[in-house]
Amino acid sequence: MSTRSESRTSLIRSGARTALKLRDAVAAPLYWWYAQRLEQDVKAHARLPKHLGLILDGNRRFARAGGLERELGHELGVDKAHEVMQWCLELGIPVVTIWVLSTDNTSRDPAEVAHLMKLFEREARNLSVDKRIHANKVRVRAIGQHHAFPGEVTAALGELEEKTRHYDGMLLNIAVGYGGREEIVDAVKRHLTRASEAGQSLSEVAAELHPDHLSAHMYTAGVPDPDFIIRTSGEIRLSGFMLWQSVYSEFYFCDVYWPGFRRVDFLRALRDFQDRKRRFGK
Repeated sequence: MSTRSESRTSLIRSGARTALKLRDAVAAPLYWWYAQRLEQDVKAHARLPKHLGLILDGNRRFARAGGLERELGHELGVDKAHEVMQWCLELGIPVVTIWVLSTDNTSRDPAEVAHLMKLFEREARNLSVDKRIHANKVRVRAIGQHHAFPGEVTAALGELEEKTRHYDGMLLNIAVGYGGREEIVDAVKRHLTRASEAGQSLSEVAAELHPDHLSAHMYTAGVPDPDFIIRTSGEIRLSGFMLWQSVYSEFYFCDVYWPGFRRVDFLRALRDFQDRKRRFGK
């Protein structure tokens, strides 16, 4: 991208940010009062998700609805992800998994995929020096299949993981190049490989196979399964997000596109979660 093009994109992005702020400012007094009341309700209840899953959907449609370029929708989606991470930190949610790119998304227009890859590299490098990450000791992991990513992207993701590896604050999983079916297949491959290395026959592995064996090889092994999953954009499906881990998850589908996801939307979702009774099949 040329310097002139980057400058133009930056100006448009700045204008779009301003428009979003003005939208909220129009109803600022009522919005502030409602958000404060919601936050009080959520904090008073005390039960918050131990692991929150977020499907960040609707960047392109948000841009299209506002007459903006497709790439700007993704840029604004990045801004929103930073904002929501701050909300999670403030509430003390211990594990957050955000889905930013599926394996299916990699078949989109090559120009769009290339732009997304540049975004991932840029944001990984930004997060590696983000003061909030280090002040709150956030451990960041990139989960998914990255073997086909450009080298500079995998290097940036690896550097981010390494810089936060020993932190014990919030765990932030960034699901990038992620697909639930692919994760399960990878787990099966790992289990079979380990069993073969231990000298077990295929019939022995089949006879002893238990769900815990596969859970131990998921990308999120050792982390509690998500108890709450939010998807924006109005789509009512998981589309492959954490298929294995979401068996007992509560779901919340929000009509707003991801870049337009507000704090009140987030708090409403959490309050809805708190009102549910989780029975785990009992």
